[in-house]
Amino acid sequence: MDKDRIAGAAKEFAGKVEGAAGELAGDAKTQAAGRAREAAGTVQNLYGQAKDAAREAGEAAASMARDAYENSGDTLESGTKAVAKTVRDNPLGSLLIAGGIGFALALMMTRSARRPPPRWRYYG
Repeated sequence: MDKDRIAGAAKEFAGKVEGAAGELAGDAKTQAAGRAREAAGTVQNLYGQAKDAAREAGEAAASMARDAYENSGDTLESGTKAVAKTVRDNPLGSLLIAGGIGFALALMMTRSARRPPPRWRYYG
């Protein structure tokens, strides 16, 4: 629990007490000051709640990132094993896929640069 939440709750309670005392005494100034203190306490309490929520969200994100980092090796290893099993089960299909990927890469790398349309050429 954040210290702003505690201080805000205390201000809010003090404001309610001051407002009630002003109401009993018939003093509008004391009553208004109590309402103002109560509102300030409510705002401070909400600020503390927001800080707590942000802290908890940050801790949860850090925990999830830590878990993902710790389990990344397992995930990579299981993916590698799955690919190796697929290659063992279907070597011809794997060879054709690898050849197709290599052919597409070779076409992209050896293709000549595209020339701009004639209207953009500079003759000067």
